[in-house]
Amino acid sequence: MVKILSFPYMGKKIRGFMPFIAISLIPTLLIWLPFFARAESFWNIPLPVSGMATIVSNYDGPLYLVVAKTFYNLEAIKQSFQFNLPTEYYAAHFPLFPILIKIFSFLLGYPYAMLFVTLASSTLALYFFNKFIRQYVKKKEAMWITFVFSIFPARWLIVRSIGSPEPLFLASTIASMFYFQKKKYVKAGIWGALAQLTKSAGILLFISYALYFIIPKFRKFATTKYKRWRNLINTNIYPIFLIPVTLLLVFFFYSVKFNDFFAYFNSGDNIHLLFPPFQIFNYSAPWVGTFWLEEIIYFYLIGALGLMKLIKDKKLVEAWFVGVFFASILFVSHRDVARYALPVVPFLFAAWPKLLSSNEFKVVLAIIAIPIYLFSLAYISQNVMPISNWAPFL
Repeated sequence: MVKILSFPYMGKKIRGFMPFIAISLIPTLLIWLPFFARAESFWNIPLPVSGMATIVSNYDGPLYLVVAKTFYNLEAIKQSFQFNLPTEYYAAHFPLFPILIKIFSFLLGYPYAMLFVTLASSTLALYFFNKFIRQYVKKKEAMWITFVFSIFPARWLIVRSIGSPEPLFLASTIASMFYFQKKKYVKAGIWGALAQLTKSAGILLFISYALYFIIPKFRKFATTKYKRWRNLINTNIYPIFLIPVTLLLVFFFYSVKFNDFFAYFNSGDNIHLLFPPFQIFNYSAPWVGTFWLEEIIYFYLIGALGLMKLIKDKKLVEAWFVGVFFASILFVSHRDVARYALPVVPFLFAAWPKLLSSNEFKVVLAIIAIPIYLFSLAYISQNVMPISNWAPFL
């Protein structure tokens, strides 16, 4: 009887997931279309005519393919791949995304397995975002805001249309935050651990959770004897320690593969956190290289306003995460700071759900959807790694 009843239930779950597949897949297919068709230009924007190779070769997809093929085998990297990079550089590329590529490569081959994992992760991110935003708006409005999130900001649309770990990281982060809000700490810890396995920034999720619990009780901790501290701590939250434990396991794994527990920190020019803050305005910095940076100020403004709005509305879980992550972004010295800041975007949406579901915003989105699309094409067309020999990647 249980098995019989499970079929309609599973069918309902699959049907419920279909809208997220559609709003994830359709914008990406539209991005791919000019490249797949080998169009020489679109809207007067010159495009490469190398087909889907342009999509696959976008940074940092090929680097994750290297890890998926070799799984940090340093000799295999040296022998098979000719990128002018030290082998320690690959320690900056955490293992979960390459592992998933490896799993699906048996069916799709490595390049298309990478795109499949990115698309599947994007769908999962939109699914959990919808569950998250439905806490603040009605179901119909939530689906609209989820559609908005599928194409905005443009940097998000780009990373989920190429080979990228960001969709997997955002899916895990949003899921962890959602379950944390529901006080389902085991699920929050598991998804947080998956986020940590995907990117180093996952530790910020743990820091935000810890501060959310500790700061309100800080005064009590200061005036309470050590033996009574356990009475102030909710033992149900212990599963969130899966996040730092996972980070330690990754570092231990690196100690075996790279003979260096701190290989991530010794991976070369990969960590772009510099002191004092706002070093992105140092146009001579290696990963900045331009003084055309005024839009960064507007980015900081939106982030700060969103954080203040979350605090005002007492959305404290989101506020702690946005606050911790946004504070770290102020120290990022990299022209592509928009990509580094993507994990805060879903939670900034929670600051203005009524604005995003308003008729006025729908009109605005209809207008800016065009530049979002054009910017995405232009960016992807130019953000490619030079690969002369594809054989090692297949």
